[in-house]
Amino acid sequence: MLAMNFRGPFRVRLDRDKPLPQILHPGDAIVRVLRSCICGSDLHLYHGLVPDTRVGSTFGHEFIGEVVEVGSEVEKLKTGDKVIVPFNISCGKCAFCQQGLFGNCHESNPEATAVGGIFGYSHTAGGYDGGQAEYVRVPYADVGPTVIPDWMHPDDAVLLTDVVPTGYQAAEMAGIQPGDTVVVFGAGPIGIMAARCAWLFGAGRVVVIDELDYRLEFAEKYAQCEAYNFKMIGDPVVFIKTMTDSLGADVCIDAVGCEATGSRMNTLLGVKLLLQGGSTTALHWAINSVKKGGIVSIVGVYGPIDALVPIGNVVNKGITIRANQAAVKRHLPRLIEHVKNGVLRPRDLITHHIPLEDVADAYHIFSRKLDNCIKTVLIPPSAHQS
Repeated sequence: MLAMNFRGPFRVRLDRDKPLPQILHPGDAIVRVLRSCICGSDLHLYHGLVPDTRVGSTFGHEFIGEVVEVGSEVEKLKTGDKVIVPFNISCGKCAFCQQGLFGNCHESNPEATAVGGIFGYSHTAGGYDGGQAEYVRVPYADVGPTVIPDWMHPDDAVLLTDVVPTGYQAAEMAGIQPGDTVVVFGAGPIGIMAARCAWLFGAGRVVVIDELDYRLEFAEKYAQCEAYNFKMIGDPVVFIKTMTDSLGADVCIDAVGCEATGSRMNTLLGVKLLLQGGSTTALHWAINSVKKGGIVSIVGVYGPIDALVPIGNVVNKGITIRANQAAVKRHLPRLIEHVKNGVLRPRDLITHHIPLEDVADAYHIFSRKLDNCIKTVLIPPSAHQS
């Protein structure tokens, strides 16, 4: 089958002869991919920043597809079902899944204790092949996959695998109160969705900070928020304090993660020399610009090793930090209703549909922020069989 193949940092190619996935456990399903996305966190893999990302890996944790085979113990899916597959792999039975923490499953990742299994996200997340391919093996098929409603557009469905739940949970974890000022660092798809969802929780003012004007313009229109280029406002912390009567924002959301720009030191230590778990610039700004007693919500991806964080400011300001991988399964029923009722229209985030055969070009465009790219969807040739 056709599949994306990682050959090392900044090098991907199309593999035309990757073996078809097989049922390895009676709870597995095989899914024929209809849509998959390139996520901003895939770029951390592409850029060589995630440990144990092995040559030959297939990325892609955002995908939807059609069930073509099920294991003998699968009861909730049948051949022909078209499904949303959450990016996190969850057993549904462990202590954490039982609490609704499906992004923290204790059984799906034998390679680590901190993170659960994730499709196509290195061996630190379980070593599972991802969805930038024609077919995928889906473990615990009775737990994660959700059948796509007949009325739902496939472009909406594929963004329910990660982007919408992660943006929604970023706003949920922020504990937004009516009238709050919410500052989102990062105008990628997750940051834009977090800004849009902040209004659903009662925000009175939503501000997005980024460095690319085309993304900020997109955020202004999609999320109906204020947007500022940090290169044009001086010190972002001073800027935010000034706009909030020197108090600071009620809530700050870090939707950037380990490749944040804006600090040469953090970029050198976290991205160039790999001496810490990424560049923590956005997290510094969030901690320093939120009000005393405020909340910082983190959905940006950081590496598993230590990182420089102003923990003294967290303590002295009485800040609450909330962070996690999104529990996609928990959010899906509500988010499906939001899409059905027109509250959210995820597919408007998609700017590029690219054939899977051109996956190398797709990564180049997305990584270099070319052609005003916000979100890329890959479509495998087998998808046209539907």
